[in-house]
Amino acid sequence: MPVFKNEGNGTWYVMARYVNWKGERKQKCKRGFATKREAQEWERKFQLQNSADLDMDFEAFTELYANDVKNRLKENTWLTKEHIIRTKILPYFGKMKISGIGTKEIIAWQNELLAYRDEKRNPYSQTYLKTVHNQLSAIFNHAVRYYDLRSNPAAKAGNMGSEEHKEMLFWTKEEYRKFADEMMDKPVSYYAFQMLYWCGIREGELLALTAADFNFDKETVTINKSYQRLHGEDVITSPKTKKSNRTIKIEWEHKGTHEKHLSVLDYKKQEREKEVVQLEGQILEKKRNFKYCRTGWRITTKAWKT
Repeated sequence: MPVFKNEGNGTWYVMARYVNWKGERKQKCKRGFATKREAQEWERKFQLQNSADLDMDFEAFTELYANDVKNRLKENTWLTKEHIIRTKILPYFGKMKISGIGTKEIIAWQNELLAYRDEKRNPYSQTYLKTVHNQLSAIFNHAVRYYDLRSNPAAKAGNMGSEEHKEMLFWTKEEYRKFADEMMDKPVSYYAFQMLYWCGIREGELLALTAADFNFDKETVTINKSYQRLHGEDVITSPKTKKSNRTIKIEWEHKGTHEKHLSVLDYKKQEREKEVVQLEGQILEKKRNFKYCRTGWRITTKAWKT
């Protein structure tokens, strides 16, 4: 039996043997289970996943699905999928065996989502319902295509929701000029909106621009990246789609002033550089007030006085 007890701390661990995709025999150790039952359940799930046995539960299969598709998607795309799976799909199907899920279970799940109302008595939008169902169907399609599941019950049950086509709202040139006049006293914002309106670029594409993306001789700007905020960090990614990689002819009014658009790119950078210089100065001053000896840094009399 590959499940053992750690007599030192009373927890259980698993020593599982398996054959990887190269045909090599491997061993995996997983520690820290509070009970023998938990360790045995983990070992059973691991072996089912490794053998791609569809007798596994739906939650275990979503881990396989994630391993298969995550690295092929942009990070923000996967985060959207992961949120839908975690909050809308796993709570219902997680403990069911994937091979045992049929149209009856899919319809019951759809009915729960259709009946949902938030604290203001608002239902999910038709577009969101369609997106959630499509994600469930994508998981079953993956199981059919790569793991020999016989059919996709979500496709058989039929979709829910529908794609809502909202009216495109836009400013005329006259409307934009009125807005721009009000922004004249805010240079950074003014030039940012000039780029957005006259070049037709996305906000993330604007924030990712660097000076090297501009060719003022040819009056063009190259779009080949996008800015996003992921996990609390600034991230530069590829544009939304392949077709989003493009070179745009600069068509804004008053072309003689377009170099000023670089202030949008340089403003925050300059502010950060000022902060870095100030911080480096503080660090240097502190180093001057410390003296190094064999036991480490010691504060000098001068530092105590200050």
